[in-house]
Amino acid sequence: MPPLHQAQRAMRALRRAALQRGVIAILDLGSSKIACLVLRFDASPGAVGEESDVGPMAGQAQFRVIGASVTRSRGIRLGEVDSMQETERAIRTAVQAAQKAANVRVDHVIACFSGGRPESHALFGEADVEGPVVTGADIGRVLAACDMPDLGPSREVLHAHPVHFALDHRTGVSDPRGQAGQRLSTDVHLLTVDAAAIETILLCLKRCDLECAGLASAAYVSGIAALVEDEQELGAACIDMGGGSTGLSIFIRKHMIYADSVRLGGDHVTADISMGLQVPHATAERLKTLHGGVVATGMDDRELIPIGGDSGDWERDRRMVSRTDLIGIMRPRVEEILEEVRARLDFAGFDQLPSQSIVLTGGGSQIPGLDGLASRILGRRVRMGRPLRVQGLPQAATGGAFSAAVGLTLLAANPKDEWWDFEAPPERYPARSLRRAVRWFRDNW
Repeated sequence: MPPLHQAQRAMRALRRAALQRGVIAILDLGSSKIACLVLRFDASPGAVGEESDVGPMAGQAQFRVIGASVTRSRGIRLGEVDSMQETERAIRTAVQAAQKAANVRVDHVIACFSGGRPESHALFGEADVEGPVVTGADIGRVLAACDMPDLGPSREVLHAHPVHFALDHRTGVSDPRGQAGQRLSTDVHLLTVDAAAIETILLCLKRCDLECAGLASAAYVSGIAALVEDEQELGAACIDMGGGSTGLSIFIRKHMIYADSVRLGGDHVTADISMGLQVPHATAERLKTLHGGVVATGMDDRELIPIGGDSGDWERDRRMVSRTDLIGIMRPRVEEILEEVRARLDFAGFDQLPSQSIVLTGGGSQIPGLDGLASRILGRRVRMGRPLRVQGLPQAATGGAFSAAVGLTLLAANPKDEWWDFEAPPERYPARSLRRAVRWFRDNW
């Protein structure tokens, strides 16, 4: 078993202990911002008609957001830790502000990140059912029977979810436990990331005196938050345009079947504006946020935008730029991002899904006119997404930039990774497990 699997099992134990105590923190480690939400869980479901800042925990217990904070991300580039000290300082700032707002101390966090160069793998396994009905041991055997691909020495498994089970002639079974049958098979989606990226994040959280109770891919949790249930069931893609990278996840039958990442985002658009207009990065970000767009109209030539500045050069500080010129700088980079996303969708076979809706979310998706441009480039209908199915969020955390953080709250409330964490009996491990152990001893001793 890879070391990350052992660490994740320890994380699950920490998460269960934190949920029993009733308080846990959510940490979104983005390239442009770090968001922290403090959740309080109730041990039992609230009474019917109870007041409304309590959100449903996917049909189980209930939780509410009691503290929230956002700080500028320092030390994270392209979704990965670039400077340990700066990242540590930013995490401490966000967590301390959220603790102060919640008036409670938090020791356990569940984090998501967008880096690590995610890769998807499809696995298949089958095994005989030993008893009259399917049990957890049968599921453990069929999962152990999946043929593991060669992930490489520097890759670790972040998510491993059965997409569906087949029991004899019945396919598309979501949960075979307790059902009668003789032959059980499953298709599993495996998401791997760079081991160094995960190890660096865990070390950074430890330096912040925080216990990591879970890790997740930002593309995965953004899809959980932004896609409605029908889209997750029939097939849809979620494009999370962040600051340093653009995450892509495809869902069908309420399971993620593909995830990828494009190492381009909103910060690259800002950098283009900064270089094109010869202005500081902060000024370029302000121009993009207040006046940016990707579709020019006839009126934009006459809309002059003051660039401003405090360089001391009067002629330079009073420069004006038309909105058409600003759009001309932004549009090529946005088109490049969408072209990369379209290539990933074509590679994943997205056109084979029954429904081919696409949802744009993330902070970078707020550019005016982006949905129309994305619809033309991707060739499918596109809608703008925002976090759904969680009540009681602060007003500042209801936009698309917080889809990953809100999706992580839903995942913390209804974890899917431990549903299928069954141990197979040692004598039932396939022969290749022995071969893998022999190879490990030969390489390491």
